[in-house]
Amino acid sequence: MKAQDFDRKFHANQEDIIDDLDSSTLKHPNQAQKRVNVDFPSWVIESLDREARRVGVTCQSLIKLWLVERLEERAGNK
Repeated sequence: MKAQDFDRKFHANQEDIIDDLDSSTLKHPNQAQKRVNVDFPSWVIESLDREARRVGVTCQSLIKLWLVERLEERAGNK
């Protein structure tokens, strides 16, 4: 489909354009993944594992969630 045809459909608001988009090429800004390694004492890992089981998520998900919460909290306090 040519760009001007796509624009016409979009601006006309009469046709759904979702099927005309290639979602496999979509990128989310600031969402690129980057791997890091962090060493924790055994007791921290054991505590994280217990909390992750209690909440029903993986240990990695729990760590991500807590870090994001803390960073958002700090950003809000500035």
